[in-house]
Amino acid sequence: MGKELHKKLPKATAKRLPLYLRYLNMLNESGIGRIKSKDFAQITQIPSATIRRDFSYVGELGRSGYGYDVPYLVEVFTDLLESDQKKRIALIGFGNLGKALANNNFRRNENLQIVCVFDNDPNLIGKTIAGYYVHGMDELKQVIEEEQITIAISTVPSQYSQNAIDQIVDAGITAILNFAPDRVKVPKRIHIQYIDLTTELQTLIFFDSMMNQKEKVKAE
Repeated sequence: MGKELHKKLPKATAKRLPLYLRYLNMLNESGIGRIKSKDFAQITQIPSATIRRDFSYVGELGRSGYGYDVPYLVEVFTDLLESDQKKRIALIGFGNLGKALANNNFRRNENLQIVCVFDNDPNLIGKTIAGYYVHGMDELKQVIEEEQITIAISTVPSQYSQNAIDQIVDAGITAILNFAPDRVKVPKRIHIQYIDLTTELQTLIFFDSMMNQKEKVKAE
């Protein structure tokens, strides 16, 4: 299913699929069994017409008047996005957030693995911390080439993010996950995703409010 469908999906749709899956997992874990496109649009901040069109590329996933079965969507999108290739990842920025990510190191997906970390703090460079040798940013290009890495995660703060991203791109990385929410400039050939912790918290609050309202209706 996955490889054949990838060829049909518009680039913009493919880029939104991981976002859909993330919110579908949150719905599923919250015990919400089905959802309509207009409600999903409120959560994702993507127009409902766009959601319906994106979903139509994947298949007949919903029914008019009923909406979408959340557990089924989770299964479909997980299968679609699951990679059967091992991906070696570079972590840029080894502060508290970087250490937390390295410690977790994608335990739920054995095909994803952080294999090297970088920082510009002289107190960290050259040391082995939590099992990771900390490289200086001046070693980035060489290590990326030697380790055959194509993906990087940046936890560098917003004010330094553009410079870090420039170095990552120059090192040959084509896919970047950026934990600084402010947008940066990258060449068109580079795929970059942003994690905005403020938005994630707002989403959490939204789900909490939704569940409280659901429990209140049940009580009445």
